[in-house]
Amino acid sequence: MPRLPRTWWNRARRAVLGAPLTVWHHPTYRLPMSSIEARAGIDPRRADLAAWFLTDEALIPPSALRAPERLPLADLARVHTPAYLEALAQPEVLARIFGVEEWDVPVDELLGGLRRACGATLAAARAALAGEGPQLNLLGGFHHAFPDHGGGLCAINDVAVAIAALRAEGLAGRAVVLDLDAHPPDGTAACLAADPASWIGSLSGSDWGPLAGVDEAVLPEGTGDDPYLAALRALLRRMPAPALAFVIAGGDVLAGDRLGRLGLTLDGARRRDLTVIRALRGMPAVWLSGGGYHREQGWRALAGTAMALALGSRQAIPADHDPMRLRFWRLSRSLGANALGAPAPAGGEPLLTGADVDEALGMRREREPRLLGFYSAEGLELALWTYGFLHHVRRLGYDRFEVALDRASAGERLRLTGEHSGERCLLLECVLERIILDRVPMLYVNWLSLRDPRASFSAQRPQLPGQEVPGLGMARETGQMLARMARRLDLHGVAFRPAWFHVAYTARHHFRFLDPGIQGRFEALVRDLGHRPLIEVTTAVAQGRVLCDGAPLAWEPGVMAYRFAPPSAFDAAVTAHRERARCALAEDPARG
Repeated sequence: MPRLPRTWWNRARRAVLGAPLTVWHHPTYRLPMSSIEARAGIDPRRADLAAWFLTDEALIPPSALRAPERLPLADLARVHTPAYLEALAQPEVLARIFGVEEWDVPVDELLGGLRRACGATLAAARAALAGEGPQLNLLGGFHHAFPDHGGGLCAINDVAVAIAALRAEGLAGRAVVLDLDAHPPDGTAACLAADPASWIGSLSGSDWGPLAGVDEAVLPEGTGDDPYLAALRALLRRMPAPALAFVIAGGDVLAGDRLGRLGLTLDGARRRDLTVIRALRGMPAVWLSGGGYHREQGWRALAGTAMALALGSRQAIPADHDPMRLRFWRLSRSLGANALGAPAPAGGEPLLTGADVDEALGMRREREPRLLGFYSAEGLELALWTYGFLHHVRRLGYDRFEVALDRASAGERLRLTGEHSGERCLLLECVLERIILDRVPMLYVNWLSLRDPRASFSAQRPQLPGQEVPGLGMARETGQMLARMARRLDLHGVAFRPAWFHVAYTARHHFRFLDPGIQGRFEALVRDLGHRPLIEVTTAVAQGRVLCDGAPLAWEPGVMAYRFAPPSAFDAAVTAHRERARCALAEDPARG
């Protein structure tokens, strides 16, 4: 599995540097809304990916990863009005704050996770004041939450609530909020307006007008590393000495972030963090994740903040490093063959079972089906729990899960159902078979459907080509589980044929078209149109409104494969095809 080099060196450096970084994280940090990734471009796994990376690479010891408690309502009421706290129990209020539909808001699950994040910010502040070293909360910095309303993905202002609680406990010194998110701290300014011993400094890329009580610098759109760092140093010179500092290290400062307007590189974001660390050396500080809406780089910016705090490091995270892949590999080792189903030999046929013995003795007994001659229904359900799939789907409102196995016309079928409001719903359907592809055995996916039947399409979440109902937001996890299945069956990878552009786009991090020409044109399409909403591009491709080198692009549903050992000469051929191709949207006739 891919790892950062010299993991032992990270442990040695930690020992020399002294007090380890404390990182606050909880599984409920993943937002339990199936549409949030498609709607806002947010990777809801950002905190999970960063936490897995930090522990797997020995950047922090396991003991430094702490789980917070839910913050009591009495602490929330120090900042937020009773009417607003009562309104947060209404799904329509939370739906407006997070930009999703009402049906997609499991109120208790969402508020439970947010209250844990707020509890972590307060607990981290107490630990920092007690001299326990640097603190990092992987979900926090909700600076758009006002005393009487929320907005911009922020329902509760954790920083203001923590400061109010600490004031009640006797903190009299200066509380500094250094907000380095790409957006201004309008909610925090309103929440701390009556606290004369607080100071807010902001460096952002959006001008929302002057904010009372905020030392604010607004940078031009696209500002890169060096101008940003110069402005940061100027802001730090104006910062008063804090008794306690809160640093919102937003990842939305990165170039290409869907909601930010700045242009920092990952190295520039790391240099930002190191600059602040030097300015706050010896002072109690709590670091918070802030915003981050870059699908590929959001977790890397957050993990980079931890690397700066733990080791003072500018070491880059390898481009091909995938914490989920490593996490699932570790989890798969905890699942024994006997727990998953009847062990299968290399030939793929199951070993002698009780049913075989009964049949030999003339006793008829229906054989328990095995997927691909190996996995039982009970074993697959266990795997779905172990990998966290069912935990997340349960947070979406489903329970009483059942796995069923049978044969389909194109292979062997797995169906997962669950109950919602007393109705049994199909959540996952998959048809698999073993095939020989390029002279090697592969796991072939003839059909895969992830379904959220409680959901509905709307203008905000339109129907993608080929969709019957909206998805669960679990495509990435499903791909990793299929890869683990192929590994366990001694196959060389996973393959499928994407019928639509958005399916290939979702799978592109690990799967590639076997035909280098198709892969090259696909990469050119992503390069030239990837800045547009996915629904716009996939619909245009399906309607024949995308031009490649001036001619209409016909979607090529070639075979995509995740090969554990891809051919070395493949990349050069793909690059040649990609660099030759130029893609653009044709003029929409409906717009004249």
